[in-house]
Amino acid sequence: MFNSNHEQELSKRRTFAIISHPDAGKTTITEKMLLLGKAIRISGTIKGRGNGKYAKSDWMNIEKERGISVTTSVMQFTYKNILMNLLDTPGHQDFSEDTYRILTAVDCCLVVIDAAKGIEERTKKLIDVTRIHNTPIITFINKLDRDSREPIEILDEIEKELKLNCIPINWPISCGKNFKGVYQIYDKMVYLYKNKLFKKNFLNLDSFSDFYNGLVGEYIGTDIAISIHQELELIINIYSKFNKEKFLRGIITPIFFGSALGDFGIDHLLDSLIKWAPTPLYRQSSKRKVYPQEKKFTGFIFKIQANMDLKHRDRIAFMRIVSGQYTKGMKLKHVRVKKNITISDAFTFLAGDRISVNKAYPGDVIGLHNHGTIKIGDTFTEGEEIKFIGIPSFAPEIFRLIYLKNPLKRKQLKKGLVQLSEEGTVQVFRPILNNNLILGAIGILQFDVVIERLRIEYNIDAIYKKVNIILARWIRSKNGDSIDKFKNNHSTYLAYDTSNSLIYLAPSSANLDVVMTQNSDIFFDKIREQ
Repeated sequence: MFNSNHEQELSKRRTFAIISHPDAGKTTITEKMLLLGKAIRISGTIKGRGNGKYAKSDWMNIEKERGISVTTSVMQFTYKNILMNLLDTPGHQDFSEDTYRILTAVDCCLVVIDAAKGIEERTKKLIDVTRIHNTPIITFINKLDRDSREPIEILDEIEKELKLNCIPINWPISCGKNFKGVYQIYDKMVYLYKNKLFKKNFLNLDSFSDFYNGLVGEYIGTDIAISIHQELELIINIYSKFNKEKFLRGIITPIFFGSALGDFGIDHLLDSLIKWAPTPLYRQSSKRKVYPQEKKFTGFIFKIQANMDLKHRDRIAFMRIVSGQYTKGMKLKHVRVKKNITISDAFTFLAGDRISVNKAYPGDVIGLHNHGTIKIGDTFTEGEEIKFIGIPSFAPEIFRLIYLKNPLKRKQLKKGLVQLSEEGTVQVFRPILNNNLILGAIGILQFDVVIERLRIEYNIDAIYKKVNIILARWIRSKNGDSIDKFKNNHSTYLAYDTSNSLIYLAPSSANLDVVMTQNSDIFFDKIREQ
């Protein structure tokens, strides 16, 4: 185990992701956090285009054109002497499995929910991924300064749809034009929204009845204060008290209400992350659990991004450090290729900006230059032969055939698609019976991203067309003869992915059901380990 300085560095780190449905306010929350951490100096920085002075989370051309995030940004900032590693995932409904995989690299998640819309489908899918690892979740119900659904109704929906027990930490005082702030249940304080009546933006309550007898009643009106007081009595009696152990096990989620655009409640979120989110956690390898307190360095690659800098055509591998300490110039073993490499140019991130790093600790995310040898799921150590597990590929949900406008560029097309598939932008499948190239993705936007990036980064003009594929499942069996027989009988629907793993591409859910029933000795996997 390491010394006390290492333990101190671990205690100062929190690594978390923000996840949400489109337009729930995630980008605004990210910006407010960076402002509070003094990582940026003006509002509008993240959404603004072409402002070179400040960090921007959206840097890809297609993001700038559409005003959405389609890649995952990594940002590191300090808040109250705690180093925050924030992984900002795309909120747009058409994003890639990169969004899912990012959740394997964090120790906690902040879920953002629109108070008017409640739980939406993409949020539910993201939460399903966090449940695989029982990742702790903090929930922020945003946009209380707009017309909203009843708070209790939203909490009921969270418990039903996300299978999480809700623990309100604060409670809204009205909503929309009448939104006056929140009552902090455990501190017995009222935080006032856009207060012009008092010098302070909060009021201490000596007793619960002060909610309508004193200054609070004066600020929000006696009738509203009495109504909210009655509602709070019900809430405090219905819902359990916050329990950190249950939170860390992913059983409960603390609930916060606020308005990111109104700059209200974000400081409470950051304070809760400092207080409750775990310091860097262990990760499971093929042989054992690897703990952050261990002396020797280990880390795994969870994301690859090509051409972040078009001038240099570079490819960056994002590594989550699991144990030990990175120091500039250290030698690490690339376990999969069984080679030792010297890492002399690692860096951390503030969105698209890179900052050279001399030291980094467990929980930190560092970038490595990748010349095509590093893949998602790769493990780096100081010599130990282990591989970190639990870094998944997910079966695509949408499929397209890709065609070249210039058939002579097929070699360049394959190279570009392999690189983009290594990033998790899309998956590429080669049917057994023909030379077609089939793309699979989680969301339709990824096909536009591929076409755009092929044009800009690889000088390839291509188009995509619909294909008669609805579902995909990876094929495996303990019996090699069963696989051979299956290939002979179903070759029309079989293809190989870029890892040469066999996958079944079903034209309908009925077709898949029949094939699965007829082949009970074959496993049809929706998720595949990297």
